[in-house]
Amino acid sequence: MHLYPIQFHPILKERIWGGTKLKTVLNKDITSDITGESWELSGVKGDVSVVSNGEYQGKSLNELLEQFPNEILGAPIHERFGNEFPLLFKFLDAREDLSIQVHPNDELAKKRHNSFGKTEMWYVMQADFDSRIIVGFKNRSRREEYLFNLEQGSLLDILDTVKTKAGDVFFLETGTVHAIGAGVLIAEIQQTSDITYRLYDFDRVDANGKKRDLHVDLAVDAINYETTDTQKSYSDRENQANTIVNCPYFHTSFIPVRGESEMHSGGDRFRVYMCVDGHFSIEHDGYKYEYRMGDTILIPAALRDFRLDGFGSVLEVYVP
Repeated sequence: MHLYPIQFHPILKERIWGGTKLKTVLNKDITSDITGESWELSGVKGDVSVVSNGEYQGKSLNELLEQFPNEILGAPIHERFGNEFPLLFKFLDAREDLSIQVHPNDELAKKRHNSFGKTEMWYVMQADFDSRIIVGFKNRSRREEYLFNLEQGSLLDILDTVKTKAGDVFFLETGTVHAIGAGVLIAEIQQTSDITYRLYDFDRVDANGKKRDLHVDLAVDAINYETTDTQKSYSDRENQANTIVNCPYFHTSFIPVRGESEMHSGGDRFRVYMCVDGHFSIEHDGYKYEYRMGDTILIPAALRDFRLDGFGSVLEVYVP
């Protein structure tokens, strides 16, 4: 395999709550004013990413994994997941509040949908004044209380709301009731899954006057009614990988790139870099690749040594 940092064409999704920040802040090539999601790296069936640069331009992620599974994923990851890419990377722009929702765990998702569950994390890249995130319950709840408040239209009264700003991180284990609030731009890292149970959608209607479907019955057994500690703190030591989240599905670190730094990997697992602020470059094998805020890069497992340079903030992600 010819080794180099690989990028993919974004898969853009219009959403009822979407806006224009993916275009105006992240420089995505978008004409719509309601684009809510940019799927940066995806192996989800029907939404598989296609390479946008270098020798493998035009090939799908699945084609690369068929041809070079160990070189891309790393032998331990290939043994664990086969040729299925285990993570999904997105940028999301919430012009309006997202629906209040929950994701099932692996067991429920496998039983009901033959899918992975959906553990995820958010890194807030930009937030308008007074923006908020909804995460979990204010106090320990129970099924009956949740259903009563849902029926009465008072669900927000029992949910926890957190004001947010750029740099905040939220780790959402399956079962956590949540919603991204209006005015927030985030980088999202999650298991490869598109299973969402929508609990409440603020009675919105689409352009045809139709409300979106809710999944109240499915959600009841998926919800964690305990209080949760979702917001994560982390260090910001320059040119170092500062751990933010370490869970069975992904390990995410924050790297403040300030000038040059040498990077070394064991060659046994892929890494993904998301540029969440500023700009940086990767130098490998005599070539220099330039990136800016809003770029997502797959570093194949077999690409062991390279150099970072620039002035930016990067999320580094791998499967433990």
